Amino acid sequence: MATFTSSLPDDLLKEIADIASELNIPKNRLIEKALKAYLKKVKKAKYAASFKRMANDPDMIQMAEEGLQEWVQELQRIENEEG
Repeated sequence: MATFTSSLPDDLLKEIADIASELNIPKNRLIEKALKAYLKKVKKAKYAASFKRMANDPDMIQMAEEGLQEWVQELQRIENEEG
């Protein structure tokens, strides 16, 4: 594990120390968990933004519609085989 040194505002450091003490975990563990949760949230936001961009992309819409048509045709084929 690598060592990372940083400066944080005093009030934030106190809050970290208080919560870590409350949870009975080391401060570095609390910071690690908080960063992981934040980075996960950032990834989700990026993922959602990419879908919003694709929703307005005519090429993506066309590909999705073509894929949907193929999926419907496959369902109809399966239904005809069963019926």
